[in-house]
Amino acid sequence: MTDTTFTLAHIAALLDIALPGDGALVIRAPAPIETAGPAEITFADGPRYLPQVQAGTAGAVIVGMDFPDLPGRRLLRVGQPRLAFLRVLELFAPVRTVTGIDPRAAVDPSVVLGSQVSIGPYAVIGAGSRIGEGTRIHAGAYVGAGVVIGAGCEIEPNANLIDGVRLGERCVIHAGATIGGEGFGFQWLGDHHHKIPHLGTVVLEDEVEIGCNACVDRATLGETRIGRGTKIDNLVHIAHNNRIGRHVILAGQGGTAGSVSIGDGAVLAGQVGVSDHTTIGAGARIGGGTKVTRDIPAGATIWGVPSRPLARVLREQAALARLPELLKQFKAQQRQLAELQARLDGLAASPADRDLSH
Repeated sequence: MTDTTFTLAHIAALLDIALPGDGALVIRAPAPIETAGPAEITFADGPRYLPQVQAGTAGAVIVGMDFPDLPGRRLLRVGQPRLAFLRVLELFAPVRTVTGIDPRAAVDPSVVLGSQVSIGPYAVIGAGSRIGEGTRIHAGAYVGAGVVIGAGCEIEPNANLIDGVRLGERCVIHAGATIGGEGFGFQWLGDHHHKIPHLGTVVLEDEVEIGCNACVDRATLGETRIGRGTKIDNLVHIAHNNRIGRHVILAGQGGTAGSVSIGDGAVLAGQVGVSDHTTIGAGARIGGGTKVTRDIPAGATIWGVPSRPLARVLREQAALARLPELLKQFKAQQRQLAELQARLDGLAASPADRDLSH
């Protein structure tokens, strides 16, 4: 958390809303609705949170236009409470400070630095690299030879940009991530696995964000490319020769095998695994833990192992929940059939009795 504080009047001005009551209240931090105190601000995303707001002691609560009035509570009314609270979070977010080039950094003389570039202690910048204006490279980061980093990027501590990778503008590489490591490729030669050299590169377009300890492998030939605005969570692995579209979301612990293609706007939830040479269409939604082994059409929503349309999975789960009841019915029907069969067998064994009935 940051030590920065803001008055309620400042926050209301940020949100461009009318301020109810005195704006001199000092807000020290945003907080969850359950724990927010008198010097904190929170939000309620709908009237269903009325009991929590009533019971709480928050200094101010950002609410929607339809939220009920509550005497004695400072309610900041906006059209989209969640979005407004996001802006408040940004206001309080700490700014990591790296100023100038630390004398303990190792910067090759051939490196081209834009204006206002900052490089932290023990960072290494390889020969022939170009660093764009305003980019900040934090302590212990490694930037290999011939790397190109656009303007306004943030390279966090101990991140690694291996030789020749290219980043667009305003990219964020979080701590411990590795961009441009060698892909995983081997050819079996009868008695051993022979390593396949990976001579390609990785290209990140503008505003791509790579999470902590994530890995994006360089291509065998050509490039592994991640499109503009795509966000990749911690501990995600992107293999060689992937083509990831724009504004894609890949959540934590997921992974793609080689030569995967993912269309614009697709969302892959946590622990999704994608087989090699698979195409996921634009706007597809892949549920957590799904194993994708075949192409997924644009706009589809799938889940499960093996992956299949979500609507089908829900029908199957509904049917599965009825299995105990269906099993009881099945056993009852078996007993009834057995009784009917016994009666038929008895009738077939007594022809004389049937004659007497005439």
